Amino acid sequence: MMGQRGVVLFCLSIIRSVQLGRFTSDPTVPFDAHKERRSWQKALQRNRWSRIVVAFVLAMHVALAAAESPRFESGSALIDYLDQLYQGQSSQAQMVMEIKTPDYERRLVFKGMTQGDDYAYFQILEPKKDRGIASLMRGEEMWNFLPKINRVVKVPPSMMMNSWMGSDFTNDDLVKQSTLTDLYDVDLEEKEDTYLVTLLPKQATVTVWGKISFEVTKDPLLPKTQTYFDEKGEAIRVLRFSDVRQFGERLLPSKMEMTSLRKPGHQTVITYDTLALDVDVPSETFTLQYLRRRR
Repeated sequence: MMGQRGVVLFCLSIIRSVQLGRFTSDPTVPFDAHKERRSWQKALQRNRWSRIVVAFVLAMHVALAAAESPRFESGSALIDYLDQLYQGQSSQAQMVMEIKTPDYERRLVFKGMTQGDDYAYFQILEPKKDRGIASLMRGEEMWNFLPKINRVVKVPPSMMMNSWMGSDFTNDDLVKQSTLTDLYDVDLEEKEDTYLVTLLPKQATVTVWGKISFEVTKDPLLPKTQTYFDEKGEAIRVLRFSDVRQFGERLLPSKMEMTSLRKPGHQTVITYDTLALDVDVPSETFTLQYLRRRR
């Protein structure tokens, strides 16, 4: 991507061409921005078009500066930023989950709604045999609704690390019950094009993970990989982010691929079909009464 200095020099060359009443077709003609500065300033006084070009230059300069990815010196701040990428103050999404194992493949379509960090609701739309199965998270509590038996089942904390719907994602992955920076000490290493973030559990933290590492691209500032390790330092699973798309005003990876490193052939891919952030989500969505409703 062209830097700010490059944009300014490029646009100054346009102004120079305007002064001369033409655009040069010879790219080899040398241009000294400092030598030309006084001459193009004088031209502005007599040339309305030049004024328009300068306004364009300034607009590009400001837009480029605003579009630059934020820089982080704190690993905790970066992790908190990443945690909010797909949520905002509230969110509504429709996703496709594809589960692959050596024995079978399964495809689910489900919708999700969140409000802040404490409330989340997910409901399966397809296939027909699973339609209506739903999960609700409120604070540190989670419930599942099973329409076939018309029953709400509370998920105990000990089961938050269990698989959700037979996938390689856990209940905790789905509802993000845990705030990473509250549970882990964070170390940040900056490379030329990426940030490398290492999370180690705090002394009081109860977790199955001995370490979690993130690789984050700088421009755009987006997650690239997330690797989970056991207490012995062995990598257990890796989450890869890809297929960057524009969702409203936010640029995000639309695909998340979780691969088990201990179970060959096991992989789960979640693809966002739609995602709307900072939208109005009714508070009743996050109640047990709403969870029990058949749809």
